[in-house]
Amino acid sequence: MIKKTKKIRKSSKPCPFCTKKAEPNFRDLDSLAVGISPKKRIVSRWTTGVCEKHQLRLARAIKRARHLALLPFVDKV
Repeated sequence: MIKKTKKIRKSSKPCPFCTKKAEPNFRDLDSLAVGISPKKRIVSRWTTGVCEKHQLRLARAIKRARHLALLPFVDKV
């Protein structure tokens, strides 16, 4: 049986949170805009260039902001 190895893709963009030495905060909507598409969905790491650590924190901050009604869940199109 041949074992398949998972390919790790590395984005060419640097992480915006690592370069600024900042953390995603649910109150700072400008920093959360990095991880949200025009349809207000959470965008993948590969698209945004955010590192794994900050992607998890970014998703948690976006979800927290949605529940506090700071961000919409979906875009009304």
